[in-house]
Formats: sequence, structure tokens, C-alpha cells
Amino acid sequence: MSLAYQQLSAFRTSNTTNTRNRSARWISPKAAVIPNFHLPMRSFEVKNRTSTDEIKSLRLITAIKTPYLPDGRFDLEAYDALVHTQIENGADGVIVGGTTGEGQLMSWDEHIMLIGHTINCFGTSIKVIGNTGSNSTREAIHATEQGFAVGMHAALHINPYYGKTSLEGIVSHFKCVLPMGPTIIYNVPSRTGQDIPPTVIQSLAENTTNLAGVKECVGHERVENYTKNNITVWSGNDDECHDSRWEYGATGVISVASNLVPGLMRELMFEGKNSSLNAKLLPLIRWLFCEPNPIGLNTALAQLGVVRPVFRLPYVPLSLAKRVEFVNLVKEIGRENFIGDKDVEVLDDDDFILVGRY
Repeated sequence: MSLAYQQLSAFRTSNTTNTRNRSARWISPKAAVIPNFHLPMRSFEVKNRTSTDEIKSLRLITAIKTPYLPDGRFDLEAYDALVHTQIENGADGVIVGGTTGEGQLMSWDEHIMLIGHTINCFGTSIKVIGNTGSNSTREAIHATEQGFAVGMHAALHINPYYGKTSLEGIVSHFKCVLPMGPTIIYNVPSRTGQDIPPTVIQSLAENTTNLAGVKECVGHERVENYTKNNITVWSGNDDECHDSRWEYGATGVISVASNLVPGLMRELMFEGKNSSLNAKLLPLIRWLFCEPNPIGLNTALAQLGVVRPVFRLPYVPLSLAKRVEFVNLVKEIGRENFIGDKDVEVLDDDDFILVGRY
């Protein structure tokens, strides 16, 4: 006789028997319990894996823009053209779904799909680094498992933001994701509200594997601190990357500006100190960051005609005066140095599509 039948029989007996008959025994129903088996997503297959040393050698990594269709979905045709242009102009890697790529506005399904798509189409030509960081350790673990499962070469991880945590908590957070594969840690206190001090990075470098290096936005002194301690570091600031590279020992840059002028940014990182080229690019870089990234980049790419003028809110285009300023910057630097083959133009306010639901 099944347990369920016994329980049902007992229940009926307890309700139909004379209340003076206390001999009937009621059996408590038992809830279905799913065994807590761990089903790991991680694979230890080494075929096609990228070594941490390979990631450490990258000099120009572009934080690639994610373009949209008018309904707010990804424009994969435009995205593929952007990545292909990076490859043609000598970029070593791309960050997919980072701040510049608006990973913060993506669902995790969109996020992992875009990483997988990039690997599938371009993984043999350029290193694909997926931003799978989160302020939730649980989400960071899950996303990183998925990212490596679809083939990304390395992960980008930020420290827990907004809620923040103790320094010991930051170390514990990173220790949960570092074993999965090559990892770049991203330090940008202006966005997270909390600096990752060198002591944390040094502890991780000494006590964990797979730390490829740090994307550092604090400045030259911090960059020099890491290089003196044999920790790979990329400048996270386009306006500082030339000096960080050639005077303070940075390996290279994780760049926003290289979305627009990848060839010139490669020259800046590979061909020796070039103060004149750096000075030529600084007005463009300052323009890009006159409002929080990626507002300037989104506006610029739309005016170059390489992406549709679609913004996922809360991002909105730069003002008309700033859009005019960009056209003048393109003329000064030379249209031939920018991506795309259309004439740069000043877009009107009505040309832009702002999408809140997608």
C-alpha cells in the first residue's frame, strides 16, 4: 500500500470514526523534499581554455558598445560590425557587457547570450572578456559559470557596489569566482563607492590562482604600486593611459575611446611614447566623459552613423551644443581616423529614440 494511500485512509478514518473512538491513528502528510544535490556548471575540460598569462599580455582591450534596434533589443548586425572593426584595427580584446556596453541594463539572459554570440563569431580572432561581476556573490558565481560555459576567455569582476562590504568580504567575494578561470578585477570607486586597496589585490595574488590583473581607475600612483609588485594592471582611464603605459609600467588600457579611434589607440599603446598623439586625442577623451560614460560614446557612434540613435533609459544623448562639438572634433582629428564610412553629422533631438521598456 502506498504512503499516499495510507495517509488518505488515515485522514478519512479520523473524520468518519465516532469521536469517542480514539484508536484511529492519523498520519501526518509528508511534503515532497528535493534532495539538495549540487549540480555544477563548471567544466574542467582544458580544450580551448585561455591561460591567465595570455590575458596578462593584452595591451589594447576595448570596452565594446552594445547597439540597439528601435524597440530596444540588441542590434547584432551593428554589434558584429563594431567588433569586426576592432579586430581589423588591432585591438587585443573586448569587454562584453561592461559599463560601456551597458551590462547594467541587461538581463542575465541577454548578458550571457551576447558573450556567447561574441565568442561564437569572433573568439578565434580576439580575446573575449565577459563582465560577469555583480554586487551579489551568488549572481557573480552563477554568471561566471555560465560565461565560461559558453566559452569566454576571461571574466571581469567588480567589487560589491552600493551595499558594499568589509575588506574581508571583498576578499571572500573574489575568492568565490577566481577559481573558475582568468579574471580581471575592476576598481572604479567613483561608481562602486568603495576603493579596492592594494592590500586586497596583493592578498588575492598571493593566495589564489587565475588573477590576470587589475583594471585600475584610481591613478598613476596606484598603477605604479602594482607594477612594482609584479601585478599586471591596465589603466581604466583613457586620459591617463598613455602616461600609465609608458611612465608607470601599465600593460595597457581598457578603453572607451578605442570604440571610436581604435587604430590611434593601438598606436598609443604599442608604438612607444607619443606625447603629440596623446595631446591630439585628449580633447576627444574629455568630451567622451563630460557626462557619465557611455552617454558620450553612444551619442558619438550615432552621429558617425555606425549605430542607430537608440538609447536605453536612463541614458539620454548629449546636448545639441555637445553634439556640434563632436563634429568639430572629428574634423580636427580627421574623419579617416574614426570608425565607419559615413559623413559625421549633427543629429537633432527628434532623431533619437529613448526606450524605457524593452
